[in-house]
Amino acid sequence: MLGVGLTTFIIGVSLAWLVCRYDFFLKNIIEWALLLPLALPSYIVAYCYTDFLEYSGFLQTVLRHILGFNSPNEYYFPEIRSLGGAIFVISFVLYPYVYLITKVAFKSTPASLLELAEINGKKPFYSVALPLARPAIIAGLSLVLMETISDFGTVDFFAVETITLGIFNLWLGMNNLAAASQLAMVGFTFILVLFALELSARKKQRFNDTKINIYRGYNKKISSMKSFFIFLTCFIPIIIGFLIPLFILIFHSINYLDLENFNNLVSISYNSFLISIITSLVIVTLSLILAVGLKFYNFKGMSFFSTFAGIGYAFPGIIIALGTLFFVSFIQNTTNSLLFFLDINIELILIGSYFILIFAYVSRFNAVAFGAINSGIGRIPPNMMEASLTLGKPFWFSFKKIILPLIKPSLLTALILAFVDIIKELPITLLLRPFNFETLATYVYQYANDEMLGRASGAALLIVLIGLIPILFINNVIKQKTI
Repeated sequence: MLGVGLTTFIIGVSLAWLVCRYDFFLKNIIEWALLLPLALPSYIVAYCYTDFLEYSGFLQTVLRHILGFNSPNEYYFPEIRSLGGAIFVISFVLYPYVYLITKVAFKSTPASLLELAEINGKKPFYSVALPLARPAIIAGLSLVLMETISDFGTVDFFAVETITLGIFNLWLGMNNLAAASQLAMVGFTFILVLFALELSARKKQRFNDTKINIYRGYNKKISSMKSFFIFLTCFIPIIIGFLIPLFILIFHSINYLDLENFNNLVSISYNSFLISIITSLVIVTLSLILAVGLKFYNFKGMSFFSTFAGIGYAFPGIIIALGTLFFVSFIQNTTNSLLFFLDINIELILIGSYFILIFAYVSRFNAVAFGAINSGIGRIPPNMMEASLTLGKPFWFSFKKIILPLIKPSLLTALILAFVDIIKELPITLLLRPFNFETLATYVYQYANDEMLGRASGAALLIVLIGLIPILFINNVIKQKTI
């Protein structure tokens, strides 16, 4: 957490300031391209860099050939499968969280304060921009640290003992659910602290400026040499976090493309798309009901309930899977005992079914859809519904004719975000899936763990391409200056 937090802070804040402050070569492209690493799950990046950097990988093979080395004892090369390697991979995948939120904060900084700092000979970054952006930076870092704790695929592949991997090993390796639950409580404590920090930072993101001006210092004209240097600085994270893994996946996909692999890919893609679409529709429906209830039927405690319903997104998938297993087991055993007592010859089976998998997905990703839908409903003026109700129309008729058409973009956003998150989810699917049910994520995990990245690269590339959808969507939203 310390390593990833410090690295993403330095990369994210620096990039946000360079993009906001200077007018450099290909800035418009770089500004949105810096978000591209978010399309890659960290475990896929880990597989790619292991293939690229290990002893038999491309980079070390080329170095030995050029320098004339014959064995690893003749030179030193950092070990990618290590704690440092995990920090490196996770940081270059997650820095866009800090970059995006900080960039928005920098662009929202009152022009008058920045101009005042320059007049008084102060550096605008240290004296104004950074202090005002502190709540946003803390919020971004909290999200990064939550994702770091949640990571399973990277730490498992690199054999780095973390809380998440410990829970997995105790559960499946030792079949000790009690010990896994105790370790999950430690992770639970970490998450609660980070969640509280994120909520606190979000509440403090407020400032007022009586006169909103365009800050003339932004898009500052600079020399060609400095422009190229800033471009190169911004381009390096894109190369490391996106382009190198993407090229590795494309290379292996082409080399290992055959009929059998293609048929397997079609089959597991069907499984992934089907379960993701069904669950996304369930999540969007539930989130819509919750958002409508909060907006138009704000019963006592409704706000707290909506916040509590979305807290699952902050927790690692493996903890959600563990809690879901206990809860659904209790429901299953209680129901079967009751049916036996009533002499009804029916046995309810939930463990190992699609129900438990969908239940866990909803618990984990409900917050994503609810945030998008609630934001859309919150922007609609209340007088539109009031006018319809005054004309004697029933509530649900008014909702269908007025609210629903207006929040279609928000519903689409919620559906896309939930769908992509479910496609990429690994630990929940790995632990709770029905027998002989493979998704793109579990397929990639199993082959990569067996050192067969070539066989998994087609599925991994498909996950990456699907992950690009929300990135392009966010870029389009930012360009249109709408939410």
